[in-house]
Amino acid sequence: MKSAGYLQISLLIICLTSLLSACNGGTPEYSVDKTCQIVITPQFFAVAEFKEGLAAIKVGDSIAAKQGFVDLQGKLTIVPKYDEVHDFSEGLAAVRIGDETCGKWGFIDKQGKNVITQQFFFVGNFLDGLALMRDGDAYTGQYGFIGRRGKNAIKPQYDAENNFKEGLAAIRVGDAISGKWGFIDKQGAQVIPPQFDFVGDFSEGLAPCRAGSEISGKWGFIDKQGKTVINLLFDFAEPFSDGIALIRVGGKNQGKWGGIDKQGKIVINPQFDKASRFSEGLAAVRIGDGTTGKWGFIDKQGKMVINLNFDGAGGFSNGLAGVRVGGVHGKWGFIDKRGNMVINPQFDAVGKFSQGLAAVRIGDDEAGKWGFISK
Repeated sequence: MKSAGYLQISLLIICLTSLLSACNGGTPEYSVDKTCQIVITPQFFAVAEFKEGLAAIKVGDSIAAKQGFVDLQGKLTIVPKYDEVHDFSEGLAAVRIGDETCGKWGFIDKQGKNVITQQFFFVGNFLDGLALMRDGDAYTGQYGFIGRRGKNAIKPQYDAENNFKEGLAAIRVGDAISGKWGFIDKQGAQVIPPQFDFVGDFSEGLAPCRAGSEISGKWGFIDKQGKTVINLLFDFAEPFSDGIALIRVGGKNQGKWGGIDKQGKIVINPQFDKASRFSEGLAAVRIGDGTTGKWGFIDKQGKMVINLNFDGAGGFSNGLAGVRVGGVHGKWGFIDKRGNMVINPQFDAVGKFSQGLAAVRIGDDEAGKWGFISK
């Protein structure tokens, strides 16, 4: 009888053989109009955006999938053998071998070499030379940070943490219900003591913070000294982007979205049923519910610059934004900042453009395949 390990290896070889054939032109051709070019043929179960010249890809299915990386030409550079991976950041990518319960995380370089062995229950990406890590398990583990050699830079001591952003990382002391959030610096010093019921990351020098419960609490903003610079008046607040922070006035389902500047002045009246963060000077907004509502784009003065013509919309990246037409089961294409359709709606799902390429899916979320297009 063949061992389980032998069967797993055999299955992986079959997947890789199919994948390598696809990368060499062995997959079926897809009908795509001439407004864009398929650079990497749809062949993957899932993909991520390109970061630092590589994109994570998944082969197999939701039960037996493995993950690896391809380059901008679609060449398989790191064989799919991991159970989960993160994007590359600062030259390293976090990878997990084993399932979510018993698997361990480590880090590889762009040649696929193990540089930090799989030993952690969880890790984040490297940012500013440090990576979030969790020791122990889901019940007893605590969070700290490691350096690029895998050694503790900030020992595990917190019950929750986020990655460093703008030199500070959010930390929580206590459980998810009664615990309090604050911030530490890269030396591990608590520069903002735990006092908030929830916080977001720092962005453009300010971080959103909440006092009170998720349902009835109010949001405002603090600076890097922990001073409240925008009073806690809002029912939700996003981090700042392009000088504007999106805020919600009213409950999660009935509230309206608008925007404030860094002085806390409302510069976009709360009037939208949904909004995405500003990107490249524009923000996607929706009027109406998630099924029948329509999406368009506003500028930082709140002016509607691209009309509410779309059934779905993503943020702008590399000058283009993904939009969906044809209802909840419609097709996705890409528009420019004047609202012109530059890549016709033909895909079942899309990602953002990154390093000149965007992920696209042909087919449904169960049987469809992902690849990449250029402009």
